[in-house]
Amino acid sequence: MLELSRRDEFAVLTLNRPAVLNALNFELLLQLEHRLDEVEAGDARCLIVTGAGDKAFCAGADISELSCRTPEQELDTTLNGQRVISRLSRLRQPTIALVNGYALGGGCELSLACTFRVATPKARFGLPEIKLGLVPGYGGTQRLPRLIGLSVALEAMLSGRFIEAEEALRLGLVNRVFDASDAITKTMEFGRQFTSWSLVAQRLIRDAAMQGLALPLADGLNIEALASTLSYRTDDGREGLEAFLAKRSPHFTDK
Repeated sequence: MLELSRRDEFAVLTLNRPAVLNALNFELLLQLEHRLDEVEAGDARCLIVTGAGDKAFCAGADISELSCRTPEQELDTTLNGQRVISRLSRLRQPTIALVNGYALGGGCELSLACTFRVATPKARFGLPEIKLGLVPGYGGTQRLPRLIGLSVALEAMLSGRFIEAEEALRLGLVNRVFDASDAITKTMEFGRQFTSWSLVAQRLIRDAAMQGLALPLADGLNIEALASTLSYRTDDGREGLEAFLAKRSPHFTDK
């Protein structure tokens, strides 16, 4: 259902339920949590998340599991889903969602939690919960406006419309659009911009940027100052400075 493999320095996590368009059910969420633990503990330099087949990255929640629940059960499952998906944004390694078809509802929210998103031309992003009289619950109302702006995000969420690949690229929702025939190879080439550098420094940069989004500039600058100061005290920070002065390539150990 959820396959974890290795391609060179990349871990590749594949949602493998193509018969139901890789729908996100409770069992898959549980597997996702365990797999992310494995990735974080391993030596992969970057995680690629994608979906099996060419129709869907993940077409959203498994609707059959969402009815006949008490309000307490609904809240518990929503908070758990948010927690598991948020692991992607806090993972030690940078993450790339390779969206190869529909990324709807929970699937869209899964991609939004990744550091980056790349897409094939058939990619379709959407939070269509409004069509069921529902509200996105796995982070969509918070992450989508931060990526593409409040007005455009509200238009998409209140209409339930899909955002196609080229529009997603224009909006900054995706970083690249690749031909489907070599999408995984192109995604790895994109990811190699990051895989040589210190994971500690990358995480400090990501955390400072994400935390600062919700704060006044002065508070964000304080977070940046603390992260920058901390980076000088890491093994990788010292190695980077020494390598620069010695005119050699740095050897980072992610410490």
